[in-house]
Amino acid sequence: MKSLSVDNKDLILRLPEIAKIYMGTEAVSIKYIGGGSYGKVFKCTLSDNRVLILKAYRVQGMQEKEAGYLRILAKNTSVKMPEVYFTHADDSLAAMGMSFIEGSNVLSPAFLLKSKKERRLFAEKVVAGMLEWHNVSGEKYGDLLNPTHDSWLEYYREKMVEPRLEGLKKLCKEGKYPKKSLDLLLKATELFFKITEEPKTPVITHTDLNIMNIMADKKTFELKGFIDPCGSMWADKEYDLFQFLNMWGGYFKLYDEYKKAAQISEHCDFKVAYYAALNEASCRLNGALVIPVWEIQCNNRLKKAMRKYK
Repeated sequence: MKSLSVDNKDLILRLPEIAKIYMGTEAVSIKYIGGGSYGKVFKCTLSDNRVLILKAYRVQGMQEKEAGYLRILAKNTSVKMPEVYFTHADDSLAAMGMSFIEGSNVLSPAFLLKSKKERRLFAEKVVAGMLEWHNVSGEKYGDLLNPTHDSWLEYYREKMVEPRLEGLKKLCKEGKYPKKSLDLLLKATELFFKITEEPKTPVITHTDLNIMNIMADKKTFELKGFIDPCGSMWADKEYDLFQFLNMWGGYFKLYDEYKKAAQISEHCDFKVAYYAALNEASCRLNGALVIPVWEIQCNNRLKKAMRKYK
């Protein structure tokens, strides 16, 4: 896949043209509203008062993948998700246009003031939306658009565990990743494949439903929508759960609520801790944002989960 520049100045010059081509009207304003390692997001107000979200990607082809994920995910949950209007590709730009979801992401400090009851009711609605995906069965495991494997454990080992561990070993030799962290992951990997039973069936997973990607009304705490799937898969449903604990997801008891609402495996807590720690470490390999405190939290949670098996 071809890498692309996502310089804000260049994008603000290009995006009005893209908006007019696909939406048929002028852009009154374009405002940068956020982004990360995979791209940048802009809010575009059109002359007919419609609001368009434009996402510019660092890698050509990512726009088609995310558009595909959004369409499948939206079709299989009652929670509102962005509607894809168009995708665009040329030599210097990969972009997607989609609808605007009202509200603020739940990472906003304003939501920390909500009562215990409000947080519980909110968690129930989020979990209900996720469970709609987890009740959809597939035939094979793998990328949501192109599943290829009959076994989740084989797919996870081949496509995610082994490449990530090899990359981390290389970083460790170069002094760019702590040996203690690598040793922890190696021990946890051995335990994971020793005790984990093959899931019975693949289900739809968002894979990145952390509180940054859950939108709510600041005043009413009404759930407004889910956004930004990344690497969505037909997978073990419990793979979807580690994001519920990221950042201050634990404050909203999303993971705890899921465990009350759904049947989970005997080793779910360990599996979720392992999924989280390996995913966080892999951010060092794929250009994603590395937050040391999150990595430390994931490793500590994994250590705690492993004590049960000593």
